Amino acid sequence: MQGIWILGDQLNAAHPALQALERDHGPQEARRRCRLLLIESTSVLAWRRYHRQKLVLVWTAMRHFAAELREAGWLVDQREASSFGDALTAWIAEHGIRALAVMEPAERPFRQAIERLELPIPLQWHPSNAFLWSREAFSAWAAPYKQLRMELFYREGRRRFGVLMDPAADPPGSQPLGGQWNYDHDNRKAPPRGLSGPPPLRFEPDAVTRAVITKVEELAQAMEAAGDAGLPGQSQPFAWAVTRAQALAVLEHFIASRLDGFGPYQDAMVSGQPTLWHALLSPYLNLGLLHPLEVIRRLEQAGLEQGTPLASLEGVIRQILGWREYTHGLYWWFGPDYPQRNHFGAVRPLPGWLEQLGGSGMACLDTVLGELAITGYAHHIQRLMVLANYGLIAGLDPQAFTAWFHRMFIDGFDWVMQTNVIGMGLFADGGLLASKPYAASGNYINRMSTYCKGCRYNPKQRSGADACPFNALYWDFLARNREGLGRNPRMGLVLKQLEKIPAPELVAIRSTAASHRPTEPLR
Repeated sequence: MQGIWILGDQLNAAHPALQALERDHGPQEARRRCRLLLIESTSVLAWRRYHRQKLVLVWTAMRHFAAELREAGWLVDQREASSFGDALTAWIAEHGIRALAVMEPAERPFRQAIERLELPIPLQWHPSNAFLWSREAFSAWAAPYKQLRMELFYREGRRRFGVLMDPAADPPGSQPLGGQWNYDHDNRKAPPRGLSGPPPLRFEPDAVTRAVITKVEELAQAMEAAGDAGLPGQSQPFAWAVTRAQALAVLEHFIASRLDGFGPYQDAMVSGQPTLWHALLSPYLNLGLLHPLEVIRRLEQAGLEQGTPLASLEGVIRQILGWREYTHGLYWWFGPDYPQRNHFGAVRPLPGWLEQLGGSGMACLDTVLGELAITGYAHHIQRLMVLANYGLIAGLDPQAFTAWFHRMFIDGFDWVMQTNVIGMGLFADGGLLASKPYAASGNYINRMSTYCKGCRYNPKQRSGADACPFNALYWDFLARNREGLGRNPRMGLVLKQLEKIPAPELVAIRSTAASHRPTEPLR
């Protein structure tokens, strides 16, 4: 009997191991000679204490996917276990499995964990089909460049997959639709007063989801009873899609109600509006419920048919065809040592309010953390310019902060967070991914959000008890890293501004910053 182990982020009916079996034996014979296995292992909680919403989403989606596979005629087994190895070994013995097929995991640590299992049968690896660019194709693209930049990769992806290309160009498809590749400058508007987006599509938990919610709550209670801190976040209300049909409905709802407005305010942050016009598709792409190319094709088709502004249409496609594929490719290209990078030598521990998801006293951080506690979600600018920006300028330990992002976000996986946090957010890789640190003061947050209204701190002050901590930490970050940052040509202007600050005022700024940083280093 052939066995196929389907991992929790591979919930795709076009799974390559299934396709290979059908191709070799035909659909009916493939179903007769094969058993499929999905495992819910609580051992993941010994490694990372995940947000409750994330656990509910992954385990519920796995159960629904197993049911759909059974309806399609496959023999499917589900196991709830304390470890993957124990569940696999027992299943192999129970059903006489002679060979086990697995699709290549998206995460390097999970591949290594599988290799350490020492299974009693041969293990057959199948290349992942979860991304548009294979690792080999990305490596071939990256090899000639001394410095990899997303814009060049994105343009190559547009050409390669024929997305938003001009059919009237000479030769056809050689130039971007509209005459330019990138409309970023049109998509960074500050929020006007009263800005609000359309409500997202929500789903009421069914019996399967409710059972998983109960399981997660019981696990959290058991951990707390044993003296552990338990699990972060709330499991309810839970409103995420948990099936492919529901994920497709989210895509169609985004097209109908949010796509046209996505562009202009995609960088805006508004209290009480955690989603604005954002697509909310990343959890489903990262679990395999949606495939990136089908989403891109559908967005392009619908956007052109309904006359979506090109800045909005191009902007959302760039997030999937550009950034998502680029960061995944870099995750494997940079190699296994990348997660340990720490360019600035940052060693500060995470403040307790990060784990508690609130209580910093800063309105911007507490607003984002409060929303994160409820849904496990924050949009990309909240992640980059509020959360990661704080970690960068406060000097938080990159490895601890990256692990925190991984645990807390509904769409967080190793391949997502290593490049996005280590590289883009914290510049801990020294510029392998980003061309400069994305450090910003409270002025940026005040301009691009409504968070500063009513905050106890003054976004216009740099020192003193009432000064915005982001201001003091920003100038302190520049001062303590002045020598290294001076070698980056993109930092020249702000370093000149630093030089203009009178010495006594800079002393006061740095003293204020010290009062806001965690005091004990991790190492």
